[in-house]
Amino acid sequence: MVETSQNKPPYGMIAILFIGAFVAILNETLLNVALPSIMNEFEVSPTSVQWLTNGYMLINGILIPASAFFIQRFKNKSLFMTAMTLFTIGTLVASLAPVFEVLLVARLIQAAGSAVMMPLLMNVMLTAFPIEKRGTAMGMFGLVMVVAPALGPTLSGWVVEHYGWRMLFNIVLPFSVLTIVLAIFKLKNITPQREIKLDVLSLVLSSFAFGGLLYGFSSAGDKGWSDPIVYGTIVVGAVCLVILILRQLRMDDPMLKFQIFKYPMFALSSAISIVISIAMFSGMILIPIYIQTIRGISPFESGLLMLPGALVMGFMSPITGRLFDKYGARMMAIIGLVVVVVTNYYFTQLDMTTSYFSIMLLFAVRSFGMSMTMMPVMTNGLNQLPMMDNPHGTALNNTLQQVSGAIGSALLITVMNNRTEAKAEELAAEAMANPPVGLSEQAMAEMQTQLMNQAMLEGINFAFLIATFITVVALILAFFIKRVTPATQTPENTVVAEEQTV
Repeated sequence: MVETSQNKPPYGMIAILFIGAFVAILNETLLNVALPSIMNEFEVSPTSVQWLTNGYMLINGILIPASAFFIQRFKNKSLFMTAMTLFTIGTLVASLAPVFEVLLVARLIQAAGSAVMMPLLMNVMLTAFPIEKRGTAMGMFGLVMVVAPALGPTLSGWVVEHYGWRMLFNIVLPFSVLTIVLAIFKLKNITPQREIKLDVLSLVLSSFAFGGLLYGFSSAGDKGWSDPIVYGTIVVGAVCLVILILRQLRMDDPMLKFQIFKYPMFALSSAISIVISIAMFSGMILIPIYIQTIRGISPFESGLLMLPGALVMGFMSPITGRLFDKYGARMMAIIGLVVVVVTNYYFTQLDMTTSYFSIMLLFAVRSFGMSMTMMPVMTNGLNQLPMMDNPHGTALNNTLQQVSGAIGSALLITVMNNRTEAKAEELAAEAMANPPVGLSEQAMAEMQTQLMNQAMLEGINFAFLIATFITVVALILAFFIKRVTPATQTPENTVVAEEQTV
């Protein structure tokens, strides 16, 4: 029997889930700026230290698909307490890590705890709120999804500069402990459970499928597409994904229910979300490269540049939720994607003199467009699913965002690198045709640096152009969005729905 109120949604327990999810998602990007400091302290290579982020991402990619099973099988209080305890243990061990290997294990423990947070929170809100109020609820959820990752680089840049990387974990730890204490006394069980068994083969296939795709695409930008590890893991991931899908379609009680793509608005929202995630990484990856590498601005100021955009998204999330409840997703998505297309196009015009505040303003306006699009589109798709399928919908949504983000990163970095190399060869040929006379070695080195920066700038602008065209695809798809209500409930679902009102 579930424990929820007939009169109003359980705002107190949702606030606890919000805090837990916020610190978990914040922690995902919190360490990025600190990697050079960690590399120096433990004397490890860039490839090794990168596993602190790659490993975190891989554990998420493996466990998020399995979250549908966990949410259906276990009570939400037990699941949250287990996840938050794992995350807290990982945080404590990381803050005290004497060697790099211990720090890496701690990060993987953190990831195991955080992986279930977002799907669990989404599923609790879909259960707790009636469909006519879900937009407002999911708008508040947007605060967690978009603000926490955006705050990570800014906060970590300042903390590492003044206190060192261990302070990042020391800051998170009290919030983790407080969340566990509050959960013990305030958290209730409101999600329905079913007696289902985990298909081990499905979990293994899922791990290799999504883990392989995530690792392969994430490594492509650094190692290059010709590296056997890159294309090997992508091929293994793709093959395992095909086998996984075929197996799930044949099972009566699948671990991950791909059949929910038969609901047209859920399928459409997934497609739009994938395209948006791919395009969104144009800003998150290319702007820091431009700011830090070409313009020589510090990592902290680079993170600070993105802060207004994060604040805009945080401020707009509750507003867009209310607008969604009133007007639906279609018009909001169209307006938001037009804004994103236009701002992406302006980012194709960057040069060596573009002002810091112009970039900050463009990024903030672009964030406004994203806030008008992401959560309304996702909520509209989830609204079409029967309650019984909500865990599968949230698991697939979060998994697709992880994979499409990795694909977007690899695609845009590859586009940037290829264009940079072509432009560098062109500029080098021009310089050889008219070689400068009488320059000192230092002047020659400065000229080569300028040529390389010019070539990289061309690569960044071209990658933004590709991101603009990708966003246009999402804009076209947005015209097909329709407002929906949940599909007809099965008898099993009806029992669950009645339980919610007891």
